[in-house]
Amino acid sequence: MLPPVLEIYVVWHPGDKAGKLIAEEFVRHFRGASFSGVIGGGVHVSARSYGWTSITDAPQPIYTARSPAPNGLTAARYVAIVPLLGNQLAKAVQQEGSPWHAYVSGFSALAIDTSTGIFPYLLNSEAMDGTILSDLLGAYQQIAAGDATASQETVSSLRTRDLTQSIAQHLSPVDEERLRVFISHTKHGFFPDGSEVQTLVQAVRRGIAQTRLADFFDARDLQPGKDWAAELEANAANSALLSIRTDLYASRDWCQREVSIAKRSGMPVVTIDAIGRGEQRGSFLLDHVPRVPVRQSNDNWNQNDIMRGLNLLVDECLKRVIWLRQQELAIEVADLGISWWASHAPEPLTLQDWIDQIDENSDLPPDGGAFRIMHPDPPLGTEERRVLDSMMRASRFKRPLDIMTPRMLAARGV
Repeated sequence: MLPPVLEIYVVWHPGDKAGKLIAEEFVRHFRGASFSGVIGGGVHVSARSYGWTSITDAPQPIYTARSPAPNGLTAARYVAIVPLLGNQLAKAVQQEGSPWHAYVSGFSALAIDTSTGIFPYLLNSEAMDGTILSDLLGAYQQIAAGDATASQETVSSLRTRDLTQSIAQHLSPVDEERLRVFISHTKHGFFPDGSEVQTLVQAVRRGIAQTRLADFFDARDLQPGKDWAAELEANAANSALLSIRTDLYASRDWCQREVSIAKRSGMPVVTIDAIGRGEQRGSFLLDHVPRVPVRQSNDNWNQNDIMRGLNLLVDECLKRVIWLRQQELAIEVADLGISWWASHAPEPLTLQDWIDQIDENSDLPPDGGAFRIMHPDPPLGTEERRVLDSMMRASRFKRPLDIMTPRMLAARGV
């Protein structure tokens, strides 16, 4: 199997009691369902706190491409170091020549390599007030520096989302300042209580404003004199798309088009479901994506529901970047015979788009063999695979499909 793409090292001094709880929180998040579908788990989380013999010792080493693991173990391609900046850590680092001072000093040397990032989290403000710890790590932007109450979410939610977003941006092959959310919505419509759809759209934008995310909102971002259709298409193809699904959403051509463009471009798509009275019919273009319900509470939209949708979208962004990086790694170290690394489970829309792009002069599976498609877990159902296989056999290639996930690949022992 391939080595993990990303390893997250959470570092804290054992005297900073909150550190263990936060480390456990990160372990639960990055070992959860969102990231379980990539090869080898894709993301590993390791704790670095206690020394080999006592708390005065430095923790176990951090393994990177510059400081490889012993016994032939392969380090992750990318490493994120999350130091938890507490008073006890500051006190231990303050003693120059101590094991903890040498350990934390080594962070800067590791971070010279772009494959390693440092994402500090502040436990105690005094820890960075004129201390050596501040001298060593003060240049790195801290995660979750904002106020969780402003977005009506928990501190835990703010921490995990901010770290996830920071790592996604660090790993992204595209050098952009911030993850950008394309808000896909209808311009008109009412909910059963008589309120307009735009009240929810504005609530979503307020939620995004409390994060480090950027957003694309056509009413504000389309500039006079621009080709508005081309601008919408370009942004839908290069942004994480948040679909605000209300009663009329599925029937709107532009909503269908925006989701279709995002899917065919392999961009993350998450739906927040705010259907009120119901839909006359849905659309096969809009499903097959993660969905979060959002409901009203005391005449206001539940901000926790909105933040859950945004958090899931950020998770999908990191998952996509890991999948892209995993594809690069697989090509370097193993021949898995993959024709298409699909960042989402394939569906008729994306399969047909992929078929249309296959170059008949490129390397095809030998002897009329199957095209192998790899996508993140969970696997498609039997009937879903049958429909896609029928489409491929009816195409100009007349080949079967071998649709796999990382777990299915591991079970075959490939």
